[in-house]
Amino acid sequence: MINTKDILETITMIQDEHLDIRTTTMGISLLDCCDSDADRACEKIYEKITRSAENLVKVGCDIENEYGIPIINKRISVTPISMILASTRGGDPIKFAKTLERAASTVGVNFIGGYSALVQKGFAAGDEALIRSIPEALSVTDHVCSSVNIGSTKAGINMDAVRMMGKVVREAAELTADRHCIGAAKLVVFCNAPEDNPFMAGAFHGVGEADRIINVGVSGPGVVRAALEKAGNCNITEIADIIKKTAFKITRMGQLVANEASRRLGVDFGIVDLSLAPTPAVGDSVAHILEEMGLECCGGYGTTAALALLNDAVKKGGVMASSHVGGLSGAFIPVSEDAGMISATKCGCLTLEKLEAMTAVCSVGLDMIVVPGDTSSDIISAMIADEAAIGMVNSKTTAVRVIPAIGKNVGDELEFGGLLGSGPVMNINKYSPAKFIARGGRIPAPLQSLKN
Repeated sequence: MINTKDILETITMIQDEHLDIRTTTMGISLLDCCDSDADRACEKIYEKITRSAENLVKVGCDIENEYGIPIINKRISVTPISMILASTRGGDPIKFAKTLERAASTVGVNFIGGYSALVQKGFAAGDEALIRSIPEALSVTDHVCSSVNIGSTKAGINMDAVRMMGKVVREAAELTADRHCIGAAKLVVFCNAPEDNPFMAGAFHGVGEADRIINVGVSGPGVVRAALEKAGNCNITEIADIIKKTAFKITRMGQLVANEASRRLGVDFGIVDLSLAPTPAVGDSVAHILEEMGLECCGGYGTTAALALLNDAVKKGGVMASSHVGGLSGAFIPVSEDAGMISATKCGCLTLEKLEAMTAVCSVGLDMIVVPGDTSSDIISAMIADEAAIGMVNSKTTAVRVIPAIGKNVGDELEFGGLLGSGPVMNINKYSPAKFIARGGRIPAPLQSLKN
């Protein structure tokens, strides 16, 4: 039976509390596009993506209009391109990036992810060539996103890849310095990367997935904050319960959209990602949820405990509302994309060290962090290594998306616009890790990887 109160509550969530579907992402396998000739492989890729996702944007808009549910992004993820590149005879990786860009433009999606490589245990054919091409690929495209998985709990951490990625991140920023260093904002370095993640820049279509799937990412930090505000003075146990109930309601909406999109597009339903993804809009902030729990400012003592509570309660409430949950599923803490995080950083309460501690209990890691333009590639590599270690040891996904703001210093600001927002340049520890990073090799997998 339809409950009028629930309907009105959902309308309020959408109109006043920034509830939305952050993305519907179609995952497309490109394994059947492999060809020894790079040009033929690119044509196969273009044909399959444009055929498979021909109606993706239209269906998303139709669902928006019929149900009144905002769907902010329509996106595509594909098989890691390094695997397709491996089948070619000396193929130019940039051809593949431009093919993805052409396909994304044709079908009208916001982003396409999968210019990626999985090198947690070493480099296979195509991996190194693709990784070295990432800065150029991101500088000559607008819609292409890239990710590299350099570690996992099972494999350990590939420190040769970590060293390489520090240079790649810096070069990506340098090549797009005239566009607010956007190249680095479209690149994420993972440990334990999920193969069904609908969120950019880290989305790619895993080899164990079906040929074509629909993954949905929900978002509702403003709804959670409003629910806590209405609850007033309650104890921590009650706060956890409120968050669980709210996450259930948010996720039910995501499940509805996922089922409808799957049916209308004729592709398999993959997962609903429960992540609370913030925006720069006031009232749509994960930091403000933590402050609603009783913190004077996000970043002060107690922040990590409050975030752990939030992340756990979101998962517990959301998992009951969807038949398939996956992706990252938790609370994002991207600095430039969260109005509360930006404020906390500007006032000096939220530091890079505190953010690193928070990544042990959030859903991802150091996300959309702007660092001084003269930050060395060795320091960036060391940031990646530290985050990967947290993910590896805790059997969780961690990621690094840092943007060296070329020509800017601490206290300046880098403006991206849109959902990426703007980020204050954060102070970093400049003591050199160069000798450690230069050693290369592989950090062995931890003992907890031996679960068989």
